[in-house]
Amino acid sequence: MKKTSTIICPILSEKSHGLSEQFNKYVFKVNKNANKLEIKKSIEERFNVKILKVSTMNFKGKTKSMTIRSDGNVLRTTGKRSNWKKAIITLDKDSKISLVEGEF
Repeated sequence: MKKTSTIICPILSEKSHGLSEQFNKYVFKVNKNANKLEIKKSIEERFNVKILKVSTMNFKGKTKSMTIRSDGNVLRTTGKRSNWKKAIITLDKDSKISLVEGEF
């Protein structure tokens, strides 16, 4: 797997910001077929940091329903969001990733 296709995007939320400040952990959305070794190698090469631990979580896509109204007809359709994977990266105490300043 290419290192550019392993990391999809960082997840920037209040909870992930707290993790990064308090425990030096960063959260990324990653390719669902990537394993922990590929994720670790990809992030170390891209951001030039030392990683201590990689934790991953798989999320199932939600089923959504939608109502479409046109010309007096009501049509109900359903769809599914795609499955995705989240990785929480624990960095060495000397390493830092600056995601907010546009380094990603």
